[in-house]
Amino acid sequence: MTIKVLLVDDQALVRAGFKVLVEAAPDMEVVGEASDGREAVRLAARADVVLMDIRMPGSDGLTATRQITSALPDVRVLVLTTFEIDEYVFAALRGGASGFLGKGVEPTELQQAIRLVARGEALLSPGATRALIGRFLRGPAQDVGAVAERVAALTEREREILILVAAGLGNDQIAERLGISPQTAKTHVNRTQAKLDAHDRAQLVMLAYETGLVRPGSPPVA
Repeated sequence: MTIKVLLVDDQALVRAGFKVLVEAAPDMEVVGEASDGREAVRLAARADVVLMDIRMPGSDGLTATRQITSALPDVRVLVLTTFEIDEYVFAALRGGASGFLGKGVEPTELQQAIRLVARGEALLSPGATRALIGRFLRGPAQDVGAVAERVAALTEREREILILVAAGLGNDQIAERLGISPQTAKTHVNRTQAKLDAHDRAQLVMLAYETGLVRPGSPPVA
């Protein structure tokens, strides 16, 4: 199956570079390019994955990300940023993005990231993403009462799954940690997403921190 990719960046040369990298993969094709958020929203329905720049004139990537993930839940947004730790990246994840990449990413890393996001995983490394979340969730959570109630209603296993997802573990790692099959781990993750009305794993991480189930600065899961 070919993964359809939409490139969104206000610089034509940047789009051209990413187009070369994407189309070098035999299982991917670029199905469109956009220079701002408004155009990205218009073209998003033709894509499986949107590579989204944030800082663009006019309609920016944050607004476009929220609109795309709200209207097209099967379309994944992968944010591109100049800096690995960027306040805009946090806002994009909260708005429904499935992860983020630095613009200096290696070609093979870009291709693998697109594959991960396309199959419903989140690009959430235990290192960079935990640092990002820890930086921007040190204050009190806002407007999470209803979500906190749903978290409290999770089963013990589902809360355990949520904590492991927040630590950046994939389904295979969760399965190994809990002594279950990867398919069972995936089922638990999907059920937890449904109960929390989370768009994907990235939003599960946001909710785990916002509701206090996981604390910024807490040690990584061993």
